[in-house]
Amino acid sequence: MFTNSRRRELTDEEIREIFFNSDDQGDYNTESSRSDSDSEERLPPNLVSLQRNPELGEGDDDVEENPEEGPSVVPCSRPEGLVPVEEVRSSDWRTAVDFTPPGPGIEFDSSISGVQNPPETPTAVNCFRMFLSVETVGEIVEETNRYGSEQQGKTAIGVIGKLCNWVPTCVNEVYTFLAIALLMGLVRKSTLREYWSTDPVLVTPFFPSVFSQDRFLNLLRCLHFVNPAHADTRDPLNKIRNVFNALTSAFKRSFIPYKDLCVDESLMLWKGRLGFRQYIPSKRHRFGIKFFVLCDVVMGYVQDMVIYTGATTSIKSVEGLGVSGSVVMTLLAPHLGKGHVLYVDNWLDHFTGEPKVKPACVLDYNKKMGAVDRVDMITSFVDCARKSTKWYKKLFFHLLNTAVLNAYTVHRKLSEERMPYKDFRLKLVKELIQEHPLPRRSTGGRPCVNTPLRLTGRHFPSFVPPTEAQGQSTRRHCRVCLYTAQRKRERKLTRYMCSSCDTALCPAPCFEEFHTLKNYKAGGLGDVTQHD
Repeated sequence: MFTNSRRRELTDEEIREIFFNSDDQGDYNTESSRSDSDSEERLPPNLVSLQRNPELGEGDDDVEENPEEGPSVVPCSRPEGLVPVEEVRSSDWRTAVDFTPPGPGIEFDSSISGVQNPPETPTAVNCFRMFLSVETVGEIVEETNRYGSEQQGKTAIGVIGKLCNWVPTCVNEVYTFLAIALLMGLVRKSTLREYWSTDPVLVTPFFPSVFSQDRFLNLLRCLHFVNPAHADTRDPLNKIRNVFNALTSAFKRSFIPYKDLCVDESLMLWKGRLGFRQYIPSKRHRFGIKFFVLCDVVMGYVQDMVIYTGATTSIKSVEGLGVSGSVVMTLLAPHLGKGHVLYVDNWLDHFTGEPKVKPACVLDYNKKMGAVDRVDMITSFVDCARKSTKWYKKLFFHLLNTAVLNAYTVHRKLSEERMPYKDFRLKLVKELIQEHPLPRRSTGGRPCVNTPLRLTGRHFPSFVPPTEAQGQSTRRHCRVCLYTAQRKRERKLTRYMCSSCDTALCPAPCFEEFHTLKNYKAGGLGDVTQHD
C-alpha cells in the first residue's frame, strides 16, 4: 500500500505536549513519531521556533501552583530556545500613540523654513535666475566659445562646413538658446530639424523667427562646460562638475526645507557607453545615470542630489553605514540636529538583515515618501532632454529641468498667481526671450527691397550682372522660390532678375507673383493687386 508522504500538521494540544512532556514516553503516538532520526528534525509548519530574548532570562523551572486552576505544569525538559505557540501569537504589532523615536527630543522650528533671499519681483525669469545665474551662464559662454573656435580651427582649408561660419556667442544668446530648448519640451517633434521644417503640415514659424537652424545646431554642437586642460581627469563627472556644483549649491542656498524630508533614487535614461551607467529593473527607463535626491515633502522642492559614479561617488564615508548610509548622511549633513523627520526607502535603512513586519507608520511613509517620484513624473511630461551622443549634454538638460521645477516651486510660494507647471514653463520661455533679445544676424546676399514699390510701376526682367568668379553665367537664388508657400520651397538659381527691385526672380511664374501678390510668401487668394 501507498501512504501519503505529506506530514500532518500538529494540533496546539499536541505541540504543548511535545514541549512540556518531552521526557514522558507515554501513550503519545502519531504517524510522524515513526519517522527516522533524520526526518525528526523537520518541524511541522505550525511549530514555530524562536530565539528567546536574552533580556527575559532562560525561564524559571519553579512555577507556583494556582489553586483555582489546579496544579501547574512544570516544563521538565523544554528544548532550549523554543517558546509556546500562544506566546508567539501574542507578539503582534501594537499601536503606540505616544511613541517617541530614540535620540534627543528636538522641536523643529518651522519659522525659518521657506525661500531664502527672494527676488524683489517674483517673475518666472527672476525665480529661474536664482538657480541658473548670469555668472554660471557666463562660464558656459566662455567654454562654448573656446570649444567652437577650437573646432573651427580644426576644419581643413577649403572644406565648407557648418562650423566654418562659427560666430562667438554671448550670455543673451545662451539664455535664448535655453528658452528654445525648454519650448521644445512643450512642442514635441520627432527630430530637431522638424522645428525648422517648411512643410505646411509641420511648420512652426516661431522657431525660425528666433534662431536659424544652422545656428541652433552649431550652439548645441559646441555647448561645453569645462576646459579639459584644467579638469580633474580622475573625476568621472569632470565634463559637467562645475555646472552641477553651481546648481546644487544654488538649490541649497535658496530654500530651507520644512520638517519632513525624503531621500530616494532617480534614474535619467542613458543607454550609451558609460562607466557608471546603472541598471535598475524597477524603474521605467531601467538603464541610465542614477541620482540620490533629497526632497522637501511639503513643497516638492529638490534640496540636493548626488550622482552615483561607483567607488568615486562624491560622498563622505561613514564607518559602519556602507555606501547607502553614507549617501544619506552626506545629503543630510546641513540638516542634522534640527528636528527633521526623514523618510527613506528600504535600501537605505535595512542594515541588520532581520525580518520586518509592517508597522502602523507605513501609512505616513506612503504619504510622504513619493516626493522624488513626483518630481520625476512632473518633469517627464515636458522633458527638454533629447537623445545625444554626449552624456554630459543630456545630463545638463536634465539639471535644467530640475532648476525649472524648483523655480516653479519658488514662484508658487512667493506669488499669488496660481498656474499649472506647463503654463509656468511657457511663461518662462516668453520672459527669457523678451529679456534677452537677439539681433537678427544677416544670412548674406543682397538686401531685397520689400516695399509696396514692387507692386506699382513697370517692371521688366533682365540678366543678373556678371561677377569675376562666375562671369557671364552668374546666377542668384530666386526670391519667390525660396520663400513661397504655394508650392514646395527650394533653392533655385536663376539668371534673371528685376533691375528695379534688385531681386533675382524666375521668369515664370515667380516674376509675376512677386509683382502682383501683396504677400507672395503666403500666396493667399484675394491678394492680387491690379495695375493701371
